[in-house]
Amino acid sequence: MDLFGNLGLGLQTALSLTNVFYCFVGVFLGTLLGVIPGIGVLAAISMLFPITFHMEPTSALIMLAGIWYGTSYGGSTASILLNVPGTPANAVVCLDGYPMAQQGRGAVALFMTTIASFVGGSIGIVILTLFAPVIAQYALSMGSAEYFSLMLLGLVAATGIADGSAVKGFVMVMLGIFLGGIGTDVYTGTQRFAFGIPELGDGISLVALAMGVFGVAELIISVGSVKGKRFESSDLTLRAMKPTRDDMKRSWRPMLRGSGIGSFFGALPGTGPSLAAFIAYAIEKRTAREPSRFGKGAIEGITAPESANNAADQTSFIPTLALGIPGSPTMALMLGALIIHGITPGPGLMTEQPSLFWGLVMSFWIGNVLLVILNVPLIGIWVRLLAVPYHLLFPAVLMFICLGTYSVNNSTFDVLLVMIFGALGVGMRKLAFPAAPLILGFVLGPMMEDHFRRAMLLSSGDFATFVQRPISATLLAIAGVLILWSIISTVRSRRLSL
Repeated sequence: MDLFGNLGLGLQTALSLTNVFYCFVGVFLGTLLGVIPGIGVLAAISMLFPITFHMEPTSALIMLAGIWYGTSYGGSTASILLNVPGTPANAVVCLDGYPMAQQGRGAVALFMTTIASFVGGSIGIVILTLFAPVIAQYALSMGSAEYFSLMLLGLVAATGIADGSAVKGFVMVMLGIFLGGIGTDVYTGTQRFAFGIPELGDGISLVALAMGVFGVAELIISVGSVKGKRFESSDLTLRAMKPTRDDMKRSWRPMLRGSGIGSFFGALPGTGPSLAAFIAYAIEKRTAREPSRFGKGAIEGITAPESANNAADQTSFIPTLALGIPGSPTMALMLGALIIHGITPGPGLMTEQPSLFWGLVMSFWIGNVLLVILNVPLIGIWVRLLAVPYHLLFPAVLMFICLGTYSVNNSTFDVLLVMIFGALGVGMRKLAFPAAPLILGFVLGPMMEDHFRRAMLLSSGDFATFVQRPISATLLAIAGVLILWSIISTVRSRRLSL
């Protein structure tokens, strides 16, 4: 069957009343749970996973997928309005989204994230539709050496996220790598840096770290300094969400670049939307004519990472469905939904279950349209959160942070970690150390170590394997160029300041 025949079959499957209903349920729940800080997509899907036992496999996958990319839409809301990332992938949106909200442009920021999310999701769907077999084959050809170089490139780019000193960004990356290394070594079974604390044997929760350094730190710093409402009533109307012509002019290129970056990283097993969002932000800041605008309410700092993580949400289904390789715990649950129905994911899925594969792909279009319809009218409601008195708002936010963190592992120790990282976040804010590189170092550090050790095993300890493989060598060269660019930019800025 040709492409148009497959698309027609998928559209027919996706537009059935049953599948449209489950798509709506998925995106609605995903948006709602994304707005609530800390709960996240994995907890949401885990709670609803038993329901899929009694559903048709296509409907089950459509609903779970709707939750998956719906949280990306909803997760930016708390990031922008409260500086609390709804999901780890939305953490980078705090950097410019929250300053925009403080400037009275929260509605504009939310509207632009909705548009960027739709653009990124749409481009990701097109790439998934047209290039799934090719991208799957390309992703399969990448080995541990390539993945290590890719992670190293991500960490080098992370220093560019820092607002100000690149040295402080580097320090935060290294601290993130250290925190990510706490726990049990998967190769030897020994505990590292656990200091005799049994709860640290499973490592530190990413949710606890993100909620602490972003959310709790913001609450502690703001609670004593913010008095009364921060916005006029005119800032809380639907008319206030209309972006300026300059906003649109500055946004369309970052949205396209972010969508391309997200589509690429989403198709690689084990990377996903968080890495895509951070890389997209770093590239925009590096290539901007006025990098000093970033961190102070730059619209590009919102649209680029939002389009990237939503594009990655779509293309992450490529390795999951076409190769049977789950790139994340969430994708592993997607595979589980197929397996319990007797369907084997892998290269044969497109030909053996065409209505399921293409029905799922076409449901992405329906889900993204539903998300725009849902989110745009709700912007006025979300922005009105800012008018809630702080003595009522802050305890509610802290409650949601604690509940969301606890729900991930049912661990009170994680709630304690949130408070500890909140105190760390306050110290970082006082000393002007950026939080975003810390999160990226925490995410990439363990994966980078794993691929490095695996590459060393496969090459019998030969370090040359990283430069002998063309893709790995190219990625390392790009990382070297970024380091050189950073040094030149730092020297030039110091000369201009003299």
